[in-house]
Amino acid sequence: MNELRIFNEEIIPVYKTDDGERVVIGRELHEKLGIRTEYKDWFPRMIEYGFEDGKDFSSFLSESTGGRPRKEHLLKFDMAKHIAMIQRTPIGMAIRNKLIELEKAVSQKDSYMIEDPIERAKAWIKERENLDSLKLENKIQAQQIKELQPKASYYDVVLNCKDLMSISKIAKDYGWSAVKMNRYLHEKGVQYKQGDIWLLYQKHSGNGYTNTKTHSYIGDDGLKHSKVHTYWTQKGRLFIYDLLKADGVLPIIEREQNE
Repeated sequence: MNELRIFNEEIIPVYKTDDGERVVIGRELHEKLGIRTEYKDWFPRMIEYGFEDGKDFSSFLSESTGGRPRKEHLLKFDMAKHIAMIQRTPIGMAIRNKLIELEKAVSQKDSYMIEDPIERAKAWIKERENLDSLKLENKIQAQQIKELQPKASYYDVVLNCKDLMSISKIAKDYGWSAVKMNRYLHEKGVQYKQGDIWLLYQKHSGNGYTNTKTHSYIGDDGLKHSKVHTYWTQKGRLFIYDLLKADGVLPIIEREQNE
């Protein structure tokens, strides 16, 4: 594989090969577009749009970092533009526009290559004007992308997790302690304490919010004892989220997005 050199890094990294070809790495395009499907499943579907290995893209193996080498792809601009466009998202259109812009820049003859001194000077002035305009446009576009990109929500985090959660882990999402979260849920009429365990009030107990587990341990007396712990399901986790959101309390991930 040709050695790659960074040609442009605005919005998405664009590389230049030894033979002058401008390319985009498929996995980086996949990441920038925010595709949730795994790359190994996503890229074969993109090929089905009529792209050919060796013509529209080339394949290579990345260096292994302890595991098996990963299969990577170098995409020519036409393929990368098409993939970006079919996503129908603001970031997809921004990437497509950037690639079109870079194509135009590459196709134009540089001023230093013009022999006539007057025409060379005119071309140089035009290049400077275009560069200043491009810098401003890039700054505006970068801000628009940040504004339009879908924000990571707490729902996305929860839906990607299937495990039962302790109240301390849920509380950590908000920067709270387990004691504070339990007290809040008690004050909201969600749970009450029975001995050492928190239990849901009857109106909430049949909604699938929690799951209890019994743990065995050896006590100071050398005997085997058991203790029941309450864990929250992902449904219960979202129930807590909705309760807190109604009171104006957001998880840390959503607070950071709003800053």
